[in-house]
Order: sequence, then structure tokens, then C-alpha cells
Amino acid sequence: METRAYLKSTRLSPIKAGLVANVIRGKSVSDAMDFLSFNKQKAAKVIRKLLESAIANAENNQQSDPDLLNIKTIIVNQGMRLKRMKPRARGRADRIIKPTCHIEIVLSDGSKD
Repeated sequence: METRAYLKSTRLSPIKAGLVANVIRGKSVSDAMDFLSFNKQKAAKVIRKLLESAIANAENNQQSDPDLLNIKTIIVNQGMRLKRMKPRARGRADRIIKPTCHIEIVLSDGSKD
């Protein structure tokens, strides 16, 4: 069985989130939780909460055993970019771009159902 969890429009750069996602892709859930709980990056905290949500979805919706789950795929896509203006010298302005990203986690327990 496959279980999915989505996180949309989180205030995090997709490049920084992708670095953390590449490390945990294909690992077991317990190994990924260990890595994410001891990592200092903001992306690790966000992805850890999303992974906990995916585990809860698997337990409650498909009655899967959390010890048998593996991360099948984790996808980080670019979301909308917030555009802000910052005043500069001599009446000018610079554009500040604040990126967001969408993250999707798919867990699998290895069965063909």
C-alpha cells in the first residue's frame, strides 16, 4: 500500500528542502526520523512533521505497521514566490523574492495491494 502526505506553500527554499530530501529518499521511516530529528536545518524540521503526518495517515487509513514503512518517493517542487520591495538609496527600490515550495512524501510498505 502507498500512503501520501502533502505540504503546500511552505516558506522554505526548494533548493534547501531538496538537499534534505535527497538524503532521506529511499530510506526506512525509522532511519529517516533519526536523521531528521538530529539535523539542525529548518527543512529537516518541516519534513519531519510531514513524515509524521504520512505515518499517521498510513496507520489510520490503511492500518499499516509503521515499522515496515519505507520512503518510496519524496518530491520537492517550487511554489509561488512572494515578491516584496525594499527601499534603497536615492529613492530606488530593490525586489526581494521570498521562495516557497511544495513537498510530497509517498510511503510504501512493500506489499502489492
